Amino acid sequence: MVAPEIKTQEAQLRGLLEKLSAYVEQFHGGTVEFGSFDGKTLRVHLGGACLNCPLLPSTLHGWVAGTVHQFFPGIEVVEEK
Repeated sequence: MVAPEIKTQEAQLRGLLEKLSAYVEQFHGGTVEFGSFDGKTLRVHLGGACLNCPLLPSTLHGWVAGTVHQFFPGIEVVEEK
């Protein structure tokens, strides 16, 4: 069973990722999708133009993880699923 605070945080994370995805899709042709969240690790999937892009690691770790950590400093890891 998932703790209620994780479910609430998950809903907030989904909302943030939807906003990030809208930006990435409009300006870069890629997508950012929620994968899973266990309270410490967030798994996302980068799709669209991000697939096979040599800048995918920079986008994931620099931009997606950086933004997530700004709003959710307790998340330890953001990784591609």
